[in-house]
Amino acid sequence: MKMLDCYFFCKRRAVLALLASAGLCLGACAISGGSESPTSGRLGTAYDIAAPVHMQRRNIAASPFNLTVFERVGTLGQEATIYIEGDGLAWISRRTPSFDPTPKRPTALKLAALDPSVNVIYMARPCQYSKTTNPQEACNRKYWMEARFAPEAVASMDKAIDDIKSRYHVPAFHLVGYSGGGGMTVLLAAQRDDIASLRTVAGNLDHVVHSRMHKVSLLSDSLNPRDYAARIAQIPQNHFIGADDKNVTVSLYESFSRAAAGMRRASHCLHKTIVPNATHEKGWEDQWSSLLALPLGCHE
Repeated sequence: MKMLDCYFFCKRRAVLALLASAGLCLGACAISGGSESPTSGRLGTAYDIAAPVHMQRRNIAASPFNLTVFERVGTLGQEATIYIEGDGLAWISRRTPSFDPTPKRPTALKLAALDPSVNVIYMARPCQYSKTTNPQEACNRKYWMEARFAPEAVASMDKAIDDIKSRYHVPAFHLVGYSGGGGMTVLLAAQRDDIASLRTVAGNLDHVVHSRMHKVSLLSDSLNPRDYAARIAQIPQNHFIGADDKNVTVSLYESFSRAAAGMRRASHCLHKTIVPNATHEKGWEDQWSSLLALPLGCHE
């Protein structure tokens, strides 16, 4: 039984049967061990968000990772918007790393579901919802810890965008990244020539500043988005920062902006918007339609 079919079958059974029976049903969908895997429940959450807006799941083999996307492509040959997820459940506590980075609350997917554009794609990060291209090899947890922005992680996501571009004949992309996904959008835009615009939502634009601010270990095996700020300085971009966000503060944007300042017209293309009543995780969905409508271009 396919995972999607199994999920909706189980959901119907849950309405008709006892709770225990529903638990056994979900167990039939588990990947291994005869019990529900951590990912399967979170995958169900993703389907609940994506299905009502006709976004369908697809797997893209982009070695060394399989990457999960949810897509709604209405017209071939037109520009598309790609939403990139945050770091997900990287840590269970301050000292305990997660065994599975699949997000419990996929903020980027929720924002993608609110986007009325004709072509919208949500892209999960490496090891979220899916694993490596080698079925015998599990994801190394370094890819949601110190190597979350590793060159091979960036390269994998870049291959996935190439797949989308070829499959749907997309001439240009608009990138939107949430939290760590914001940093990933910068790294991707820095090596592509088909990025029409870039938006970040509570984006980690300088993980060195972020780690030092929170007194945690540096992401030692990761590229730093700040180092690529000048390279994308002429791409129209808006960086949304929650006024009440204690996790990703305006200081990260300021560091990123200083790095971009050496490029001609950098200040004309680089913009920030302080969003009231928004923390790191809350307040974005209610305001997303208005934020999307803000002008985006190279202007003072």
